[in-house]
Amino acid sequence: MDELAEFPRAALEALREPLETGSIVIARATRRAEFPARFQLVAAMNPCPCGYLGSPQRACRCSPDQIARYQGKLSGPLLDRIDLHLEVPALAPQDLLQAPPGEGTAAIRARCTAARQRALERQGKSNQALQGQELDIHLQRTDEATRFLNTAGTRLGWSARSTHRALRVARTIADLAGSERVEVGHVAEAVQYRRALRTATA
Repeated sequence: MDELAEFPRAALEALREPLETGSIVIARATRRAEFPARFQLVAAMNPCPCGYLGSPQRACRCSPDQIARYQGKLSGPLLDRIDLHLEVPALAPQDLLQAPPGEGTAAIRARCTAARQRALERQGKSNQALQGQELDIHLQRTDEATRFLNTAGTRLGWSARSTHRALRVARTIADLAGSERVEVGHVAEAVQYRRALRTATA
């Protein structure tokens, strides 16, 4: 979904249930139907209406109220259900044109396949599907990693859902690195993927 904040609020809020449960329920009068709806959501949006908030190349011309209204189109519960939040700054033309080649798709695919297989052998399901006590059993996090996450979650005001999603991401990062235990570095990287939206005063 491109320009995520431009979609109607009701349409965005309707994504909450399938993102959480992988299914959608439609109830009409005396009938109720449930349909599978597991999908991968990839969405993008500007940080503000003009698109230049935080840009070193051009000044943002939006007022704080405009920025707050624009970002406020995405509710906290919806953002809670999105695992990775990444800020992608604009590149200068010379950086874009002279960028070195990135890692090949084949190498990335092999690493991801190995990480997924590692998770399936350990717990019989993907890390994304871990719930409740399964997280405690299969995360195998160090005491330092637990303390780091507790501190970060408290400072950032995370909900329980945000904390659990960060833990699942940290477990996946550890699997990609071939680590049996979730270390502080894996948790720190997962925390960076749940950064809040930039505000006018950030």
